Amino acid sequence: MNDLSINDAVNIIYTGVAGTGKTYRLLQIAKQYTDYFPTADDDQMLAQLLQDLSWRDVLCLIFLEFKTEHQDLVKVPEIVAHEFFIAKAAQNSRDKNLSNTAWSVLQIHSSVTSQTVTYKNRASQAYFDKDESGAWYLLPESMALLTTLSQQLTEFKQAQRDNITKHNQGLSKQRFSMVSFHQAYGYEEFVEGIRPVIGINRQAQISYDIQDGAFLALCQRAARDPEQRYAILIDEINRANVSRVFGELLSLIEADKRSGLPNAMQVNLAYSGRPFSVPANVDIYATMNTQDHSLAPLDMALRRRFRFIDCPPQPELLPSINVYENSAEQKSAAIDLAKLLSGLNQRIMQTLGQEAQLGHAFLFSVQNLSQLQSVLVEQVIPQLAQAAGGQIAILQYLFKDEQQPYSAQFIQDNQVATDDPLNNQPNIKAQAPMFAGQNAFLGQSMSTGGYRVNPDLVANTGEFVLSSIYQRLY
Repeated sequence: MNDLSINDAVNIIYTGVAGTGKTYRLLQIAKQYTDYFPTADDDQMLAQLLQDLSWRDVLCLIFLEFKTEHQDLVKVPEIVAHEFFIAKAAQNSRDKNLSNTAWSVLQIHSSVTSQTVTYKNRASQAYFDKDESGAWYLLPESMALLTTLSQQLTEFKQAQRDNITKHNQGLSKQRFSMVSFHQAYGYEEFVEGIRPVIGINRQAQISYDIQDGAFLALCQRAARDPEQRYAILIDEINRANVSRVFGELLSLIEADKRSGLPNAMQVNLAYSGRPFSVPANVDIYATMNTQDHSLAPLDMALRRRFRFIDCPPQPELLPSINVYENSAEQKSAAIDLAKLLSGLNQRIMQTLGQEAQLGHAFLFSVQNLSQLQSVLVEQVIPQLAQAAGGQIAILQYLFKDEQQPYSAQFIQDNQVATDDPLNNQPNIKAQAPMFAGQNAFLGQSMSTGGYRVNPDLVANTGEFVLSSIYQRLY
């Protein structure tokens, strides 16, 4: 966010199928528009941490802090700007020559075998060395000496987290508003509208007043604070009639039409008649589920005012889980969730199209076989059944059930259960042809009879305790 000019307004819509992390992105963006303020407790904890530490210990602590963020090489300006260094200097009433202090400590405690440091009066114990670029690092052999210091850092960071959690409401200032659009969401909630107000007298009479909506209230805050950026975060923007929700503001949200810019526009608001222009320091972020065709489509006027960023499924983020198939011998086999999702999505695109894919979030929290079975039964299969219109042949193709014995099918044809009481033959009726290209299957004649999820999958019994039945979905 710091790379943006105060006049560089952002209008972005994140699009994709369900479960691709679009709402998660909004939550991460919200953090960029949140100011966190230290409390007296934070300052006291920091002072207590540094009180008995030498300058060498403080520098070691700073290096350990950077290592937790996977940064091993640190330059002197980064050290001097670190909160530990600033706090220690304040404790010692130091405000001058701070860089010299850091350089002195680093060189005194550098290795005598260093090829980059030529300092004479070194301490007997080395902690630091410098590379050719001028960046310093902790010597690997010094880590054994820093166990206590590392533990102190861990305890301090945990205490900070606990303190932030405890005082969250008082520690932050939010420069954003988050709203979720729905079919009934309108201009009155977003911009301004007439709403009932209950009086405080004895009769508690109801009057009506014009009140600001979420976006107008945010814009007014932003106008009073022009040096900071503000954001409206809209989840599921295509669930509402967007043109009606934005109303006359549709033209004002363009980046070059903001107040104070050469092409600035101003309108009179519908209810109050007040003149209004969208501030240049207000950003708009939204999400849109491309699967939900029942929702209101975005009109072209809005499309050209936003950048659209695709959020595809990311199976590579998923782990493998181990399945212990013989507890006595502790034999296990792995189910690669990334391959499982990729295999399903490949067949989904062949039959139902790209917008019917499954997002990685469906399997993101799966850590064991029981959780995988629950996700398949309660989330994945119902969604795919709806996308396929309940057509058994498609569902069985998606789960590679066509050539499998009835007992090993994820999706079972109820008619086969009636015809074959033994339930041990492949489902010949529902076998599907090979697919030559996307949507090729949709032209075929398909069974629309009843289906059921295999009871063994629901109960975690039979062949569904084996990893191989899930590996075939690759």
